Amino acid sequence: MGHIDVQHVAYSLPDGRVLLDDICFRVGEGTTAALIGANGAGKTTLMRMIAGDLAPDEGSVVSTGGLGVMRQFVGQDQDLDVRGLLLTTAHPALQAAAAEVDACELALMDREDEATQMRYAQALADYADAGGYDAEVQWDVVCTAALGLPYESVRYRSADTLSGGERKRLVLEALLRGPDEVLLLDEPDNFLDVPAKIWLEQQLRSTPKTVLLISHDRALLDQAADVIITVELGAAGNSVWVHGGRFATYAEARADRFSRLEELRRRWDEEHRKLKDLVQMYKTKAAYNDGLASRYQAAQTRLRMFEEAGPPQAVPVRQSLKMRLGGGRTAKRAVICEDLALTGLTESFDLEIWFGERVGILGRNGAGKSHLLRLLALGGTDPDLPPLGDVPIEPVAHTGIARLGSRVRAGWFAQTHTRPDLQGRTLLEILHRGDGDRQGMGREPASRALDRYGLAGAAERPFATLSGGQQARFQILLLELSGATLLCLDEPTDNLDLESAEALEGALAEFTGTVLAVTHDRWFTRGFDRFVVVGQDGSVTTSEDPVWGVEGAF
Repeated sequence: MGHIDVQHVAYSLPDGRVLLDDICFRVGEGTTAALIGANGAGKTTLMRMIAGDLAPDEGSVVSTGGLGVMRQFVGQDQDLDVRGLLLTTAHPALQAAAAEVDACELALMDREDEATQMRYAQALADYADAGGYDAEVQWDVVCTAALGLPYESVRYRSADTLSGGERKRLVLEALLRGPDEVLLLDEPDNFLDVPAKIWLEQQLRSTPKTVLLISHDRALLDQAADVIITVELGAAGNSVWVHGGRFATYAEARADRFSRLEELRRRWDEEHRKLKDLVQMYKTKAAYNDGLASRYQAAQTRLRMFEEAGPPQAVPVRQSLKMRLGGGRTAKRAVICEDLALTGLTESFDLEIWFGERVGILGRNGAGKSHLLRLLALGGTDPDLPPLGDVPIEPVAHTGIARLGSRVRAGWFAQTHTRPDLQGRTLLEILHRGDGDRQGMGREPASRALDRYGLAGAAERPFATLSGGQQARFQILLLELSGATLLCLDEPTDNLDLESAEALEGALAEFTGTVLAVTHDRWFTRGFDRFVVVGQDGSVTTSEDPVWGVEGAF
């Protein structure tokens, strides 16, 4: 069995800022550990060091038992077919042997001389020795489980034709069934619908492998993680704290930890002040009483030793996010759908959503949830009611009627964060400019708004260079400034860290208006009033409780 051991690791960014400082933790054999923390805290950087992609400035990283790695963005920005995608999960020797086979096959298309044929024969032998044919047998099982088709049917299919969820499921199946005893999974649940997430939880609970994963899905953390490793923010570099229990006890343990550190620091500060006062007193008295000189020197020595020992562990920096979604009063009926059907996706249905409701839109991937949300964000079937802001929204083919009530103005949160209207501009420039519905802001109020969303440090950075979580927070800020009374949110918590997700939940609870959200976040849906369920059979129904499609509802 394998394990991961990280000892006294430090890492600095190219600009000299210390990102990680004295990182120490161990993931034991057969343990599933979750690595969590604020967006940009260094989780992916730490994962890359464990994977061997980065070298730490100081310290050591050791793993045993073979290492299987899932990157955060599986197959993106790579021209891969299904075979190539599966090869990314294989060990380097097999990858090299497969590359040589491909090179020989290309060479044989140009010439079939003896030397090329002999090279090809050797490449096939090396491929077999590296376990290539055994891997193909395994990949057949993987493709059947993930895609419902055998390997030979899909091996040359472009990975770009697979959905994000299909790519994740394919790589997860390969890693979980593969020979590596240690798995590094960077946000494996992103793009998975809830039945697939439940499958992943079951696999993580039952696997004998050692797993270190990054995730922001609180339900998955609660069900699958044995240990929670938190990357905590620090002024002199981020550190880690290990909670040796499950996520259900994490919040209470973390609150107790902060209270204990704050109390230790308070006591240290009090003792420090007393020693300084004592030194000052003896200094004053020794000036006119030589008999107190020795006590003055002793007090100085005591203070110096106390300061050299240093204060207790610093209290980690807490994220301070203050999201303020205002909204406004609208008609009682916020959304009215009559005989509405999404072309090629759903049957016709009727739907009414009332002012102030929090409604989740649920269903399997590809069922049409985002299409329905986009149609409503566009103002329904009313061409004279465009969405707020300059955000472009792709039209949705449909029949029937979808209307928004009076004074209902829709604000849109894009799942993929694809915002052509924001490209090439910094956050401050975007806030300065405003748009058709949002007035521009001066530098000072814009900076204050960014600070409330934890984005002050990214004010001068272009939107495209932000992390997924930072982009999500900025989109929410634009919704706040837009004055929207209907929020159309497409997977808003997908890239948010835990503190940001909780801040969004608090802001939605205070929002004066109506909320529609497509989500696979089971924790997030606890604050919703009811649900619109889009079935794979084309049906659209409502439910008082979330329906995830686990029992064949789809």
